[in-house]
Amino acid sequence: MKLRQQISEEPDVNLTPLIDVVFLLLIFFMVSTTFNKESELSIDLPTANGEAVSERQAEVEISIDAKGHYAINNERLVNEQLGTLKAAILKIAGDDRELPLIISADGRASHQSVVTAMNAARQLGFSHLTFATKTAPEEN
Repeated sequence: MKLRQQISEEPDVNLTPLIDVVFLLLIFFMVSTTFNKESELSIDLPTANGEAVSERQAEVEISIDAKGHYAINNERLVNEQLGTLKAAILKIAGDDRELPLIISADGRASHQSVVTAMNAARQLGFSHLTFATKTAPEEN
């Protein structure tokens, strides 16, 4: 009996699925990486348990109630438009962009109202922006 000699082929490894997996991993890590975004405003957030400042200099205070209505230094604005808000801030601040600008927003105020106030401050060139808080009652 004569047996045929089998011709052995060299095994080859298909790299296409491996390359696909590597590209998918690369895309996954690129998408899931967090990027640091530098903000355009320098914001100093006050601590809620700090001491109140007794000596106050001139300042611009933007008050926002729960319904999104604005008041500048306790003077209510006629509407909630960005142009009106900017004009009222300019009327109080004049040319001094170094005045501290304080945003006092109600806890139930919409996020958009606060962002609009921050946008007005940024467009006018204010660099000292703080958020007003009240101290929490001490628990015994």
